[in-house]
Amino acid sequence: MAKNFAEIAFTDAVKKLQEKHGSRKSYERMEKFSFVDRLTEGEMSFIQNRDSFYLASIGVKEYPYIQHRGGPRGFLKVLDSKRIGFIDFTGNKQYVSVGNMETNNNVSLIMIDYPRRTRLKIFAKSEVVELRDNPELYQSLNLKDYKFRPERMMVFHIEAYDWNCPQHITQRYTIEEIQAAFLPQQNYIAELEKDIKELKGEINNKRY
Repeated sequence: MAKNFAEIAFTDAVKKLQEKHGSRKSYERMEKFSFVDRLTEGEMSFIQNRDSFYLASIGVKEYPYIQHRGGPRGFLKVLDSKRIGFIDFTGNKQYVSVGNMETNNNVSLIMIDYPRRTRLKIFAKSEVVELRDNPELYQSLNLKDYKFRPERMMVFHIEAYDWNCPQHITQRYTIEEIQAAFLPQQNYIAELEKDIKELKGEINNKRY
């Protein structure tokens, strides 16, 4: 990673707007002191626990294309402190993102943890790898206990990243997360129901 996030994101036009609206000085300090050259354990853990992310690529007509990518939790793998990747499953066969990457490998990713209202933004260089070309990489990205048809692999060489504020992130939970949250309560209710049943049995036995 040769740059920090602000160095890539804050173009001259962006800086002019920051100056106009009074935020330039604080972001200027961010540019100077927020440099990181690799993923830390915090980012790695966050990435490995995602079950989806948003991927933006740029086509030759200069329009960005944003795509939702999803899979089982952990389908996006951390290969090392500067690379992440995943197996691209067979989908609707439009190939917009893959086609864009053939002419422009600059991409952006956004990952969101909705329950914790946390968001990670990443700038990266994309690399599309055919399955037959790198069996070792496939083994590193392969998923156990999940049925899918692999079509190719994607690796993202991370240039920069930044954590975003939680403002306006609505908390959302998966069915599995809701079930896990209510499991202690369900177990407690089951124990109470068992105790009640036993007490009723003892009372009935005493009557007769």
